[in-house]
Amino acid sequence: MVQDEKKSGGFLHAEPEGGRYYNPYADLYGNIDQRSMDSLYRLPTAPEFLFTEEAAFQRRSFGENLTYYTGCGYLSGAVLGGSKGLVDGLRSREDGDTLKLRVNRVLNASGHKGRAIGNTFGILGLLYAGMESGTCYLRGTDDILNNVIAGLGTGALYKAAAGPRTAAIAGAVGGMAAGGIVAGKQLFKRYLPI
Repeated sequence: MVQDEKKSGGFLHAEPEGGRYYNPYADLYGNIDQRSMDSLYRLPTAPEFLFTEEAAFQRRSFGENLTYYTGCGYLSGAVLGGSKGLVDGLRSREDGDTLKLRVNRVLNASGHKGRAIGNTFGILGLLYAGMESGTCYLRGTDDILNNVIAGLGTGALYKAAAGPRTAAIAGAVGGMAAGGIVAGKQLFKRYLPI
C-alpha cells in the first residue's frame, strides 16, 4: 500500500517500508496511474558514498576543512570590515562634498576595511583549519580539546612576531574563543534542533 506525502514540490511519496519515490507527474492533474511509475523512480533512503570508507568517516577532510574555515573567515571578515568602513565613510563627511564624493568615500572606505579585515580573518581560518586537522590526526580522536588546542595555536602563531607575552595572550584568547564557539554550537544543537 502506497501512502502519498504532499511535499512543497508535491513529487515525493513514501512506502510503509521506508522507501521514497520520485514522481515527476505529481503536480499534473489528470488520470495518470501513479503506481506504474513507482519502480522507475525509486530514490535511496541512505546517503550514497563512492567508497565504503567514506561512509564510516564522519568528519570533513583536511581540504574541506581548509576551504570551509578560510572561506567563512574571509566572508565574515569582509562583511564586518565592509560595515565598519561604511560607518567610517559616512562619518568622514566634509562640508561642501557632493553626493558623488560622499558615495566614493563610502565605497573606498568599505572596500579598504573589508579587504583588510577579510584577509586577516581568512588567515586566521587557514591557520585554525591546519592546526585543528593536525591536532585531530596526532591525537587520533575528534573532540572539543582539538578545537581548543587549535585556537591556542592559532592565536599564538598569529601574534608570534609581537613577542612571547603577546603571543601567549593571543593564544589564550584564541583557545577560549574556539572552546566557546564549539560549546555554543553543541548547546545550539541540543536545545534548538532545526
